[in-house]
Amino acid sequence: MSTLFLRTLREDPSDAEVPSHRLLVRGGYIRRAAPGGFTWLPLGWSVYRNVENIVREEMDRAGFQEVHFPALLPREPYEATGRWADYGDNLFRLKDRRGNDFLLAPTHEEMFTLLVKDLYSSYKDLPLSIYQIQTKYRDEARPRAGLLRGREFSMKDSYSFDIDQEGLQRSYDAHREAYQRTFDRLGLPYVIVSAVSGAMGGSASEEFLAPLEVGEDTFVRCSDMVCGYAANTEAVQVRAPGVASTDGVPNAHVEDTPNTPSITALVSLLNHEPGLRRSDRDWVAGDTLKNVIVRLRYPDGTTQALAVGLPGDREVDMKRLEAQVSPAEVEPFGDEDFAKHPSLVKGYIGPGVLGVHGTSGVRYLVDPRVAAGSRWVTGANEHGKHIVDLVCGRDFTPDGNIEAAEVHAGDPCPQCGSALEIARGIEIGHIFQLGRKYAEALGLSVLDQNGKQVVVTMGSYGIGVSRAVAAIAETCYDDKGLCWPREVAPADVHVVIAGKDEALIAAAESLCANLHNEGVRVLLDDRAGVSPGVKFNDAELIGVPTIVVVGRGVATGTVEVKDRKTGVKQDVSLAGAVPHLVALCR
Repeated sequence: MSTLFLRTLREDPSDAEVPSHRLLVRGGYIRRAAPGGFTWLPLGWSVYRNVENIVREEMDRAGFQEVHFPALLPREPYEATGRWADYGDNLFRLKDRRGNDFLLAPTHEEMFTLLVKDLYSSYKDLPLSIYQIQTKYRDEARPRAGLLRGREFSMKDSYSFDIDQEGLQRSYDAHREAYQRTFDRLGLPYVIVSAVSGAMGGSASEEFLAPLEVGEDTFVRCSDMVCGYAANTEAVQVRAPGVASTDGVPNAHVEDTPNTPSITALVSLLNHEPGLRRSDRDWVAGDTLKNVIVRLRYPDGTTQALAVGLPGDREVDMKRLEAQVSPAEVEPFGDEDFAKHPSLVKGYIGPGVLGVHGTSGVRYLVDPRVAAGSRWVTGANEHGKHIVDLVCGRDFTPDGNIEAAEVHAGDPCPQCGSALEIARGIEIGHIFQLGRKYAEALGLSVLDQNGKQVVVTMGSYGIGVSRAVAAIAETCYDDKGLCWPREVAPADVHVVIAGKDEALIAAAESLCANLHNEGVRVLLDDRAGVSPGVKFNDAELIGVPTIVVVGRGVATGTVEVKDRKTGVKQDVSLAGAVPHLVALCR
């Protein structure tokens, strides 16, 4: 450490929001280079390469072959698939000196597809799975949380090519198993959840999430462990109620509802006015139909108004909505927009003016709970008035359904009906069954057994390698610093010389040399003029799994061996230290 390019910090960096960011900077692993971009220092690059090697070993073990593409790519393939526009502002676009358009790759589906098209033409060449570990670029509007949400990051992306859906399923399963082995070796806890494909396209999609509170992803899991259902909230499918009978439901009627600025006030009025009460039970917030208007902006610059109808005890979950309308972006519907749609009365919007049969021209999609026969109270499109006993299918017909309402803990599981639990997590891997979207757009086909051209079916599979470093750090720390799993740590053993005596220095250097000869990775704190207390603090901050203190015990032939994670210490004879430490590291 006397020559290591390293500077540890006692204080947290001011811009750090999460533990991994704080500790990776303080421990001398990374330094900020630009918003969303980080420089890896020697210790950090060592951890990164260890993670990368585990990922590579498991990809190779599964029979996948490694290739490598440039990060600077031409516009044309991405225009052919529509993603030059679909990625919107998230894409880094640039021109060369001749005015030709290029991009910094956010992902490489197009290039993998064209490479296989260039080289393969027969079903005999398939199945094929190839991968790369490459830097990606996305112009995040708000890069945050250190390595967890950056503009430049490292990713392992692999792609499978098969002749049919059955082959794709086998390739998908092989990747799924390889991912489980990878995250097990990395020491990362994970949950596999159903997900949406988003800009990637395709059908089946699953995410691997590390269940951590600092994660940006919210997911649900069934409280019934036998069921096993888990999904990103963006992919949760609401259990729609069956068609309800409308027998005995009064005709819809418009009522004055003064002084009801909130749903709570409206429900209270309904339950206290004799002419508005229900005969079967009290009205509740979930009986009100809230209609939220948003503006969708598409990559080509066009916009469209959209009304989302949902029960009044729910809010629109913008991430769920954005997943459903991708690649469009969701924007607020402002006063200028309302001025262009005079039939929309702000605060009192009802289905009567919405949808294909309405007068506003605004598309109307509703939550699945707004099912045929369901009974509602909603805006009457007049200030201070609501419609009571409005029945879906009898009195209004929406244009369709949309999964955009927030999910609540306790909601019924779509699979078994038990209560759902809600948790947060960090996305560390994502697998997709792409199907033929990219192959069709780019003309990738092969001759089948009958000599006919068949479009190849594809899968796409990603692991965030740099993000995995941060995710591991988020799971492996305490109030003193990092506690790396041995397989990803920058060293196996951290030897601290706790004194100035030449005998201590000689004993420590001899111990390190012997460990090195046994294949043990050693970090030696031989810094002169640094107190033992500072060295101990740095050892715990850096987080190597085993700490060895060469101090006053050398006089009696012992050194102190400490487990960084558990804090357990033991004195080991200097003569037996090497075999003892080698056994720990195996």
